[in-house]
Amino acid sequence: MNPSAVIYLLTAAAVFGIGLYGLLQSRQILRQLLSINLMGGGIFLLLITLGGGADGRPDPVPQAMVLTGIVIAVSATAFALALLLRWHELSGSTELDADAIADAIADAVADAHDD
Repeated sequence: MNPSAVIYLLTAAAVFGIGLYGLLQSRQILRQLLSINLMGGGIFLLLITLGGGADGRPDPVPQAMVLTGIVIAVSATAFALALLLRWHELSGSTELDADAIADAIADAVADAHDD
């Protein structure tokens, strides 16, 4: 294996590990979303590193898959940010806990029945 590939693999593992730590450590939705994106970046780096051909030339299929994954990750992040904004409007918080979720749902249902 190429020595530079080992560096990329270790970097991919480190980026994924930092994202996993952030996901498990934080209760704020925005930080969890950023951690998930960081984990995705580590996976993309891993796929690009392992996607080389046997003769040393890059294979276009893994590159196309990673490019597609990046586009999907950007659109999913935009959707999650829109949901986070709506959640903040409903609950006034950016943290997930069962009581806040139940209260926000109950308030939304009560508002829907009042209209």
